[in-house]
Amino acid sequence: MYCAGIDLGGTNLRGVIFDKEHGKVIVHAQIPTRAEEGPPAVIRRMISLLQELISQSPIPIAAIGIGVPGLYDPRTQTTRFLPNLPTAWRDVPLGPEIEHAVGYPTFLINDARAFTLGEAMWGAGRGASIVVGITLGTGIGGGVVIEGRLLFGIDGTAGEVGHQIIHPYGPPCGCGSRGCLEAHASGPAIAAAGMKAVRQGRTTRIRDMIGGDLNAITPEVIVRAAEAGDPVAREILEESGFYLGIGVANLITLFSPEVVVIGGGVAKAGEWLLEPIRRVVAERCRVTPLERVRILPAALGGLSGAIGAALWAAQQVSLDGP
Repeated sequence: MYCAGIDLGGTNLRGVIFDKEHGKVIVHAQIPTRAEEGPPAVIRRMISLLQELISQSPIPIAAIGIGVPGLYDPRTQTTRFLPNLPTAWRDVPLGPEIEHAVGYPTFLINDARAFTLGEAMWGAGRGASIVVGITLGTGIGGGVVIEGRLLFGIDGTAGEVGHQIIHPYGPPCGCGSRGCLEAHASGPAIAAAGMKAVRQGRTTRIRDMIGGDLNAITPEVIVRAAEAGDPVAREILEESGFYLGIGVANLITLFSPEVVVIGGGVAKAGEWLLEPIRRVVAERCRVTPLERVRILPAALGGLSGAIGAALWAAQQVSLDGP
């Protein structure tokens, strides 16, 4: 079975035609999202991308999956709230519009859940019975796959790993709570820690690397400073890894997965985050046999979400399971 998958990102639209039976990307493409143009324009671009991909597929596809960065209604396939896109895409009938224009059954899925499904089935978690996925970026998302199926929960909200409470009196989170993992270790949280260090006058290479523009501080800048030996940058990444480690330890204790897969833009920090995560997990997980748990970087690169969206669509139309 071939299915199409689209990953709706704030910067790019990534699309694939995926062979579910053999785990192969048949064709893939990427175009700018141009989210500032608004939902109708983005949907037109998505339709054009899908039509181009489908035209290159050697056999007809069965369905289309779309990974969306936020909340959606699984009954109507309508977006409810995509917080990091202009207009937040409130009540946009994305699924029906794509289905009407392209002519194939279309199913939405949260992008972090799509990432987890793709990595569980054909990426770093392949062959494991339970996989937890975590995406590190502007926010922190994730999902749980058990025996090839996503733990879906009420309206697809199971897997919001970034909104577990790490510190009950911690900083405010965009979700309205306090002390969420996302508030401590997302990309903006890491950048904010760098800004604070510069404002406080601490001796750090970060100041020199941004030319006096605090808005130029990003996780990537902090990683570069750490690689250059900057102790403040290393301290920031260590603290972020510490909080991530607590979050991962909680998830391991709850779900006892064989694999935890970590991806997303911030995960490009690599061992600067993975090392403290693994260390904290070893210190704080006491009831799970950690010798049977692997914490791994994502293996499918930038296509994890699109592949997962295609797999989700395949599962929705398949009678014989994943």
